[in-house]
Amino acid sequence: TMNVEHEISLLVEEIQRLGTRNADGQVSVKFGVLFADEKCANLFEALVGTLKAAKRRKIVSYEGELLLQGVHDSVDIRLLQD
Repeated sequence: TMNVEHEISLLVEEIQRLGTRNADGQVSVKFGVLFADEKCANLFEALVGTLKAAKRRKIVSYEGELLLQGVHDSVDIRLLQD
């Protein structure tokens, strides 16, 4: 089984690498940017699954339940903790 905690910590690093700090001081990145990134593509078997797990743990937040490539490319994924 994959280590969810480890996947989430990698996700946090990638959001920090690709994202920008907003007015609230939170780092956010568009789903499309994360999805299209080559390093992320190689890193995550199931990016959407990792995002859902991180959201459940209140590490990231984003609108909606399921993110789909194309449809949700402009959805902001916000990092709730550094």
